[in-house]
Amino acid sequence: MRQKKIKDATIENLEKLGVLLAPTPLKVDASKKITLEIGSGKGRFITSLANDFPEEVFIAVERDQNVCYRLAQKKSVLELKNLIVIMDDAEKLNEYLVDVKVDNLHLNFSDPWPKKKHHKRRLTYPTMLNQYKNYLKKDGKIIFRTDHADLFVDSFQYFNEASFIVSDCNWALAPSDYMTEYEVKKRVSGPIYQLIAEQIHDKSL
Repeated sequence: MRQKKIKDATIENLEKLGVLLAPTPLKVDASKKITLEIGSGKGRFITSLANDFPEEVFIAVERDQNVCYRLAQKKSVLELKNLIVIMDDAEKLNEYLVDVKVDNLHLNFSDPWPKKKHHKRRLTYPTMLNQYKNYLKKDGKIIFRTDHADLFVDSFQYFNEASFIVSDCNWALAPSDYMTEYEVKKRVSGPIYQLIAEQIHDKSL
């Protein structure tokens, strides 16, 4: 979705707000619970969590410059020292999370690729899920939330193909204090679906 250009959303201002703009290995306290959200948008979801759980670490990844600026502004206003904001593509995360593994990885979005011929571009497609494995702790979880029923149903198969097991699913997620701007809007027209998945590990190892 095209975003309205924000005059103040300059690289210089993003740097002043502490946004990471180039691959930099993160220095994070591994003893703390770490949550990553890919595609954070304006940041309503991740900033709410970071504000309520100051003892934990939160990482927000958003590639749109204008949207990222709004996210960074919220971080600044709320003085969230436990939130790291990255403006980059998710494919480059391995260059940031060199020594970092996360407990929870949140994927919150609609379906930008509903046509079958584009399915490999979906962020829950097996190739993407296999990439996410590099970021998760052994008992880490992926929490996937969408308003798109077809994407939700298809993702069950995607997770299975990538050796994940769906440990929890919800076909009508209740409203909470932790919702994205897009989720709030989409609840007017239909339900929000959520599934939680964990990697399948060989218990003999």
